Amino acid sequence: QVQLVESGGGLVQPGGSLRLSCSASGFTFHAIAWFRQAPGKEREGVSCINSGDHQSYYAGSVKGRFTISRDNAKNTVYLQMNSLKADDTAVYYCATDARPFCYSEWYAPPERYGYWGQGTPVTVSS
Repeated sequence: QVQLVESGGGLVQPGGSLRLSCSASGFTFHAIAWFRQAPGKEREGVSCINSGDHQSYYAGSVKGRFTISRDNAKNTVYLQMNSLKADDTAVYYCATDARPFCYSEWYAPPERYGYWGQGTPVTVSS
């Protein structure tokens, strides 16, 4: 049974950093995507990483500030978030569709992903 569990969210000041983790069980070597959903907004893709070659992809709004990585031995994907802004405030989710590579348009639609974690909230505020 596929299960994803996010952790690492919290309250951080603007300009600060957080590292989110997505621990997976029930499968290995699948591409993992991060999405986020702010109050009143649609869920949006943040980043995606392939399973084998670790090729990564980013939304334009986070490129250069966020870094996705994975440790396949631990079956865990990380999202290092630096230079956080108030606009980054959202619930962050990891998701997979049980395939080794990110979709070419990995960021949408989120409904194509069959497995989701419960989400971890990130609040960027002074």
